[in-house]
Order: sequence, then structure tokens, then C-alpha cells
Amino acid sequence: MVTPMTNTPKGDPPPPDRGGQLRAPVDDENTPGREGSSEHELPPEILNKRICDFDLHIEGGPLENVIERFRRELAEGGITKLQPAFYLSDEWGVSDGKVAIAIPFYLGDERLRRVQQARSGVVEGKDDEDILRYLRHEMGHVVNYAYQLYENDDWTALFGPMSRPYTDEYRSVPFSPDFVRHLPGNYAQKHPDDDWAETFAVWMTPGSDWTTQYQDASAALAKLQYCERVMTDVKDREPYVTHTVIDADVRDIQKTVAQFYDEGEIQGVALPRSLDGDLMGIFSPYQAQTGDGDAGRVEKASSLIRPHEDELADAVYWWTGMDHALTYALLDHVAERAERTDLSYPRAHRDRVLVQLAAFLTTLAMNYVYRGSFIAT
Repeated sequence: MVTPMTNTPKGDPPPPDRGGQLRAPVDDENTPGREGSSEHELPPEILNKRICDFDLHIEGGPLENVIERFRRELAEGGITKLQPAFYLSDEWGVSDGKVAIAIPFYLGDERLRRVQQARSGVVEGKDDEDILRYLRHEMGHVVNYAYQLYENDDWTALFGPMSRPYTDEYRSVPFSPDFVRHLPGNYAQKHPDDDWAETFAVWMTPGSDWTTQYQDASAALAKLQYCERVMTDVKDREPYVTHTVIDADVRDIQKTVAQFYDEGEIQGVALPRSLDGDLMGIFSPYQAQTGDGDAGRVEKASSLIRPHEDELADAVYWWTGMDHALTYALLDHVAERAERTDLSYPRAHRDRVLVQLAAFLTTLAMNYVYRGSFIAT
């Protein structure tokens, strides 16, 4: 079983400058959102080139130092007998029964990283710390397969059976005390294998005070304590499985960059016109609160939405798990309706409006995650 990551992005409550939270207000006129990296700005010589022809490598590339840092982290954690392989592929993942970690190819070239940001809106591994976050999760899969932990009854009792169907679509319970939170979207709740991998990642993170963080979440804490016992027991053992067979190596991806991203596009999202009234409720109330001194500082609602698309999409994904591409389609629809209805707001109340807008989008996203549609029918 391949265990790919969903788009992704951004771990336990992130620091204030991480993508998972709304950042401090920015200058709407000078700060582009997703539009700032629109497709017409992407060089055709990049989009029309086959991915296999970029001659991408970990060694000598932008990933070399962070991989070496991760190897040192493993050694400092006492994990010396198990040495995973690393290779570039189409996404994060570890194939079932293997000890090789696949890393998205776009992290091996800054030009491709920019394409990823422009075309999908999220880079899973936007900096070294974020890459390490994903590596720790994937290492959890490696440990599970290498030592066949999933065959133990106590592992199954805590995490569930590995035979449970693995699907990309799953429903999670936000802030469940039964699971740790490391990657966004409540990823530990996707499958028992990911539950273990997330638990391992939290345990492995340097400086993680998980005993305090999860002291009031008994089930999650029990999993972490189990992880510590298991790792103390196996870290000096030779692994049972050492296969490093590589699946979907970047050298075998024949698609052009444009073809690779076109396959994943989501069409526009339509919402009932009745939501126009809700949008008015977000932007219009502050008009009456604006003093005479602010009368000339009225901005179009769409001019607020588009520069903040990336932050809003990150925040929605962080707390709900709804895919970035779908959130961008939703934001496009909301911005279009705001333009058609000529909505505006006082610039002095931008922060309040952003809070209302984020809550509105999150509510729609939760409807989609739990009911399969933005509007319950």
C-alpha cells in the first residue's frame, strides 16, 4: 500500500508565521495572492518540459542539507540500524513493505517549487522545518514496515487493523483526544498506519514535550507512551525488512509539467445565490461604523479576498482537511459573487472582515467534509 500525503501542508499548532494561520495584516495593494503566480507568468519552457528531463537529484540539490540533517536527527534519536533510502517521486509516501521515502520532485528544483505553488496553492515542504515534519511522518511508516509492528496485537489494539481500507477521503473529528496532531487535516485519523506514523512523528520531533501537551488526552498519550516503549526496544535491532525498491521514480515521469498539473485541476464551484445575503452580512455591517474620516477608504470586497487567498486556503485546510484546490475554487466563486454584487467594506475594518470571512469559509468547508456538499440539503 502506498501511503501518500494529501496536500499539504503544517503540524501541531504552528508558530505565528506559518501558513496554517492567518498572518498579520498585509498591504492588499502590494501583496499578491495566488494571482501573483498565475499561469501566464510561468515560463513555457518549464511547463512544456518533461519532468524526467529536469535531471533532478537529492545529492547536490536543495534537499541535500535537510536530508543530512534528518539523518543526524535519526542518529541522535538512537535509530542507527534502520537506514531509509530517499528518492524523488510524484508525492510524499512510503510503499507498503519498503523502507524508501518518496519526496515530491518539485522540492528538488526551485523553478518547479514555484510551479507547484502557482498551480496547487500549497507546497508540502515549504522550508526545511516543514520538510522535516513530513520526513518524520514518513519515517513512522518506514519503522512500521521495517519491524512489522502492525503484526503485534498491542499495536492493533491501539491503532486499529492494517487491513482497514485505505482511501483518500476520510472524515475526522477536530481536536479528538484519541489522536495526536502533526500534519494538517487531522491526518492521524485517516488510517491506522497514519495514526502510528503521526504518533511516531510527534515522539521523534526534537524538543517535543508530548507528555505535557497530551496530558489531558489519555488515548493519544497512551499511543505516544507505547511508541516510546517500542522504539526503546527496537532501535538497536536489525530491521526485518530492508527493501528499498523505488516506485514512481522521478526519472520515470514522462509527463510534462503542464500535463502533470492539469490532471489534478478542480472545476469551478457553484453555490446557491442565497449565500449572497451571507456575503453582504460579512462586508456590509461595518459601513455604518465608519466615521467621516474613513469615508474615502472603502475597498472592494474582491480586493480583500484575492490577496489573502493563500492564507485563507492554508487556514481552512489546517482546521478542516479540505483540499486546497477545492478551497481556491470556493474562493474564486466568493470573489466573483462579491464583484457581481458590488460589495465593499471600510479598509479600517479589514481585520474584522477577515475574521468573519475565515469563519464563513471554515463553516462551508466543514459542511463539505462531513456532508459532501457546501450547503446541507
